[in-house]
Amino acid sequence: MKIFPIRALLLLMIPGLIMTGACKKTFFTDVNSNPNVLNTVTPTLLLPTVEGALGYTQGGDLSRFSALLMQQMYGANSQSQQYYAYNFNPGVFDNVWPDLYTSTLENNYTLMKISDAGGYNTYAGISRIIMAYTLQVMVDIWGDLPYSQAFQGNADNAIFHPTYDKALGLYDSIASLINVGSALLQSSSPGSLVPATDDVIYGGNAKAWIAFGHAIKARLAIHQSKGNAAMASTALAEIAQSFTQNSDGAVYTFASTQSAANSWYQFYRDRPGDENFKSSTLAINMLATGDPRYSAFNMDSTASNGAATSYYNKINSPTEFITYDELLFMSAEATLRSSGNIAAAQTLYQSAITNNMLKLGVAQGAINTYLTTYGTLPTTVDAAISKVAAQEFIALFLNPEAWVVWRRTGSPSLQSVTSGASIPRRLLYPQTEINFNGANVPQNVTLVSPPIFWDH
Repeated sequence: MKIFPIRALLLLMIPGLIMTGACKKTFFTDVNSNPNVLNTVTPTLLLPTVEGALGYTQGGDLSRFSALLMQQMYGANSQSQQYYAYNFNPGVFDNVWPDLYTSTLENNYTLMKISDAGGYNTYAGISRIIMAYTLQVMVDIWGDLPYSQAFQGNADNAIFHPTYDKALGLYDSIASLINVGSALLQSSSPGSLVPATDDVIYGGNAKAWIAFGHAIKARLAIHQSKGNAAMASTALAEIAQSFTQNSDGAVYTFASTQSAANSWYQFYRDRPGDENFKSSTLAINMLATGDPRYSAFNMDSTASNGAATSYYNKINSPTEFITYDELLFMSAEATLRSSGNIAAAQTLYQSAITNNMLKLGVAQGAINTYLTTYGTLPTTVDAAISKVAAQEFIALFLNPEAWVVWRRTGSPSLQSVTSGASIPRRLLYPQTEINFNGANVPQNVTLVSPPIFWDH
């Protein structure tokens, strides 16, 4: 059974929102009207609700799907065993779609409209950065999506069957959201209501949100940089305006209570034995190379009191959206694609590994030993890109972006776990969306076709 962060319970105070298109009702969408709840809602209630929904959904279903497909985790039992073997049907995605569309995007759209109307420019800017990030993640999983006609179920001219925007065009929409959001965050008039502790991600720090926006735009560019030096240069320009240290990364940190716990912590607590790390391809390879991050990754290990010891599934472990070490890996790849400068890329590559390991608590001596063996890039650009991608894939443990890195670069080399089946390159549209908005849902979609536009 899903248990959502306590901050998400604030949603019960929000009048029900009818999702455009279709979605299965979940915890977030079951409440339509209640005479005991407030008739209006403020940004201070909406923002933590939206952030909590995003943090839990990426750290939950999206993380599990991508980690199983990328063999970062092993599916041992139940649904996890089926997903590990690529046994998906559209109904599998009937929960994650509304968790993203209704719980995150539609509530965030409401936050944006309330903030715009009230002149709350900081909230208005943050809501656009959140919208941009969520759309980026979703485009890279599904491709075409409802957006320009979405969130109109309660409008005067309601649209209940929204059309799908093309994925490439959505990338432009994402960039536009960031540009407008950043301008609002830089406004000399932040508004009479400004975020503080209700902003779980950055505590109302406008400059931090602007840097996050540049990190998202860097992702957009690096995704399109294969054979395109200009896009690689754009990625470098965006990175230069983003994070400068590990503490800058965009993460959602859970609380230290059972009802507000980290998504993976809850999964291990409620579904013990369904998945494990130690049998995964990634774990086997890390042991073979003596990777000092193994203990931080080992989700199966517990302390003497039974508490989780992995960096990733403690009760209050974060869901990582974009981190500083990811930007350093992006910088190394973008340098190789834009100039072919292997020496410069190697410096960035080593810094990326170092910062990832420091974040995980690896001692400097162990880092130096690892870099002595694995810190040198090959002397050809393509081989160097492959090695950078392989290390970024490790650093992006449990982050759906690891799946993007593999699809874009083919690194690391993974073999299908199911004879005769290819490793999935996308997810299916949910059955509820097919049922209620079938005229607009893209046709002939499989787990491998059509690939996302940058996947070539």
